[in-house]
Amino acid sequence: MGMSPSGRDRTAARAWPHRIAVANACATFLLILAGGLVTNTGSGLAVPDWPTTFGENMFLFPWSKMVGGIFFEHSHRLLGSAVGLLTLTLGVLLWIQEPRRWVRWLGAGAVGAVLLQGTLGGLRVVLVQESLAIAHGMLAQAFFALMASVAVFTSPAWTRMAERALPPEAGRAGRLSLLITVLLYLQIFFGALLTHIGARLDAHLATAGVVAVLVLTLGAQVVRRRADLPGLARPVMLLCGLLALQLLLGLGAYLGRFTGVALPLGQLSALAFPVAHRVNGGLTLVTSLVLALRTFRTS
Repeated sequence: MGMSPSGRDRTAARAWPHRIAVANACATFLLILAGGLVTNTGSGLAVPDWPTTFGENMFLFPWSKMVGGIFFEHSHRLLGSAVGLLTLTLGVLLWIQEPRRWVRWLGAGAVGAVLLQGTLGGLRVVLVQESLAIAHGMLAQAFFALMASVAVFTSPAWTRMAERALPPEAGRAGRLSLLITVLLYLQIFFGALLTHIGARLDAHLATAGVVAVLVLTLGAQVVRRRADLPGLARPVMLLCGLLALQLLLGLGAYLGRFTGVALPLGQLSALAFPVAHRVNGGLTLVTSLVLALRTFRTS
């Protein structure tokens, strides 16, 4: 017998938290991109007040005045507001519909995190402190990872994964993925220090080297046991590809900032490399985390 109309309605309703979580993860990705443009164009203080914009309501500020650095900074604020609205919607839906208590609390935590993130961004403008800029950037990446996790937890595939037990090798791959995730976040921290105060290039490069070795180790492990780990080969290859791209982008960002090497396209490359490096770092972090979640779910 087919599902009744009421049953289909309930199933469709339960799908909305997953859809909103995916949409919010995508919007957060764009927000990190916009934040990178704000930082690397020096537009962080182009709008000197907060929560208003030049004394006007932020949402009513005319587009005709959004020029130069004001465009980057104000667009970042508007996109942040959209992420905040999506997060609040997600939190409410999870609290109403989600039967798993821990997932409901993840949604509530996401609401708290996005409120804190908006406050940090505003205080960065008002107090003009680089430490707040670093905290703002770090929380953005953590929030991106949180949204990706909620999207995984609310997906139909998460339930199906529990039905496909993998061998013990999957657990070892999961632990290695989790270690890589922690080190990637540490590397992002060192990258934030480097971006905002020009410190700890050595730690940033050293952590990148360790991560590269661990990702290659993970890739070799999964490829060698491909038959035993059928669901992990593709995401591990994606992680290896993102890492290779990240190293190339990091090299470009380093050459543009710390050497006199002339990059193709001049100032455009000097902007594109560090922004893309930041965004791809977030993607690499999330990929490693999702891989760890999948392996722990099925091992």
